[in-house]
Amino acid sequence: MSQTSALIDTLKRQLRSQGKTYADVALWLGLSEASVKRLFAEQHITLERLERICDQLNLEFAELVQSMQEEEHRLQELTQAQEQSIVDDRELFLVAVCVINGYRFDEIHHQYQLSEAQCTRQLLALERLKLIDLLPGNRIRRRVAANFRWRPGGPIQRFFQQYIATEFFHSRFESDSEKLIVLNGLLSHAGNAEWQQTMQRLAKEFHALCERESGLPIHQRFGTTSVLAVRQWQSTLFKEFARGPYGQKKSV
Repeated sequence: MSQTSALIDTLKRQLRSQGKTYADVALWLGLSEASVKRLFAEQHITLERLERICDQLNLEFAELVQSMQEEEHRLQELTQAQEQSIVDDRELFLVAVCVINGYRFDEIHHQYQLSEAQCTRQLLALERLKLIDLLPGNRIRRRVAANFRWRPGGPIQRFFQQYIATEFFHSRFESDSEKLIVLNGLLSHAGNAEWQQTMQRLAKEFHALCERESGLPIHQRFGTTSVLAVRQWQSTLFKEFARGPYGQKKSV
């Protein structure tokens, strides 16, 4: 990621953390909201405008740069061995997922059957893995980047696929808090790549929404899982009817 992109992303996080919107920025800069959205999308924001936005956020421009640099040094993913050590300890796994999702010490302790000693032990283990800093008063400071992810095909992703996929889809998706959309169509390689970029933007919006609501009390927030997936794939349900390229019958 270029420094310009990183700086704009850091500015967006600062805006979200203070509950500010593009409409607010438009008012500060004397522009239309559509113009501000275009500035952020094209990443063509002058230094003067950046400083004006920082002034409205009570933030020094140097602080914005420092925040960007700190984010660049945050952890983006664990090693294979580190993920395996988490998967092998179910209690550690639980605490790891909690802290990545922004739980505080007392929220983990009260929501799950873990004593304070158990919580502390597992948090110290996560500190050794450099996922967090455990501060005085059992305060937790996450050291993961905004784009932190579990390793593709790694131990934790395999665990979710093996143990959670069946449970996740064992639903009729009929309640107000559920939705299932299955899309099927024909795409070129370029179209497939474009759709993946759209999915990536949706993932960023999901994480931004989580961050924006992180200040709400824990009893007002609920575990929410969204699965975004795409494959060049055809169900084996119709395998016996399949033909090869250009309508030729597949050989057996």
